[in-house]
Amino acid sequence: MMGRMAREETRTMTSTPGSAPAAHRTPPTATRAWTTRLLVVGIVLSALNLRPAITSLGALLEEVRDGLGMSGSLAGLLTSVPPLCFAVFGVMAPRLARRFGPGAVVCAGMAAITAGLLIRPYAGGTAGFLAASALALMGIAVSNVLMPVIVKQWFPDRVGSMTGLYSMALALGTSAAAAVTVPMTKALGGSWQSGLAVWAGLAAAAVLPWIPFVRHGGAPSGEGPDGRRVPARGAASVERPDGMRPDVQRPDGRRESGRGAPAALRITRSRTAWALAVFFGLQATAAYITMGWMPQIFRDAGVAAGTAGLLLAVTMVMGVPLAFVIPRVATRLPHQGPIVLVLGVCGLAGYAGLYLAPAGGAWAWAVLLGVANCAFPLALTMVGMRAGTGAGVAQLSAFAQSTGYLISIPGPLLVGVLYQHSGGWGLPIALMAGLMIPQMAVGVLAGRDRTVEEEAAR
Repeated sequence: MMGRMAREETRTMTSTPGSAPAAHRTPPTATRAWTTRLLVVGIVLSALNLRPAITSLGALLEEVRDGLGMSGSLAGLLTSVPPLCFAVFGVMAPRLARRFGPGAVVCAGMAAITAGLLIRPYAGGTAGFLAASALALMGIAVSNVLMPVIVKQWFPDRVGSMTGLYSMALALGTSAAAAVTVPMTKALGGSWQSGLAVWAGLAAAAVLPWIPFVRHGGAPSGEGPDGRRVPARGAASVERPDGMRPDVQRPDGRRESGRGAPAALRITRSRTAWALAVFFGLQATAAYITMGWMPQIFRDAGVAAGTAGLLLAVTMVMGVPLAFVIPRVATRLPHQGPIVLVLGVCGLAGYAGLYLAPAGGAWAWAVLLGVANCAFPLALTMVGMRAGTGAGVAQLSAFAQSTGYLISIPGPLLVGVLYQHSGGWGLPIALMAGLMIPQMAVGVLAGRDRTVEEEAAR
């Protein structure tokens, strides 16, 4: 694939008057292939680090609450910090990418995750713990937004498979942190501080592949860091007089229409963008309630702490195979609504099981909720499908994720409040099940075959 891109770019630059000297032309195919492999490694390692900061805390939430003297409501606030940080910092990602390049921003994000995970267990007190967590979550937030952008820029003809690979690695990191944090904490002497801090090592490894992309921003040749095409030296402008982007030849040979792609996309005019944002927010609500509270639900039902962590790991590990399969299936369907409905029904069945027999059918409920949580890779795939340009994907990704995470903030906090004041899990589980209904409705709307550029142009 990258070889075809290289040959296409070489032909373009060679035939353009006033093009750069041969020494400055497109790098050889072998160099581009090496760069692409390094980029894939960076994407996978980064995805592995986008959830351990959250699920490792969920596995040790009771120990952290005791160690820091937290109430149930304050613990609920702690589980609401991730979506708050994702909303606040995620909206900054496109602007940072335009200035420094997406590769440089992701590299800085991985460094922030490393520092936050290393500092937070030893910060001393709840305030320091929250501040260090926010630093790690800031790095996660910008990387969350820019991963679909990088995939769209470098792999425009393989959005489904690359999103699946990224989502699969994300699910693997999520489940691994849930499964091994408790036994690893015991092996390190039983200190919850050590059990949380050890994940900084994985984040540090993810910094390395992005270092070569810091200099040129991580955008493929011929595209700016925001995803817009950049003309070769001496070439005519690629923007039409009416501000629309002209048709371009994609690496797979198909032509990508510039129809409806204004220089400044007003994303808030698109109903699909709003539907996708609400869908993203409701699935994030379910995911963070699950990651933050599901081990405690099982522990309160009489399940051992180590087993509760494994159950959360099972829920998360379901995303490993499904996160690779679902995006590939989604890109082959004109409408992704049927997938949304199947995932929603699995979620409703899982919540019913948690309410009726949390310990008796624990493994079945964990599997069903794991299937339901695969709404996340589906949402990421729809971000890439509902925009026609790299710049459109960047705007849609930032809007859907930032707005969605804002929507998801009250959920985990409300679960903590209901749990503390009702003395049980009946009301919190009813809330989780009730939110699944509108999630299915807006997901069907977001899955319609259209682009935000077309809707905004109308």
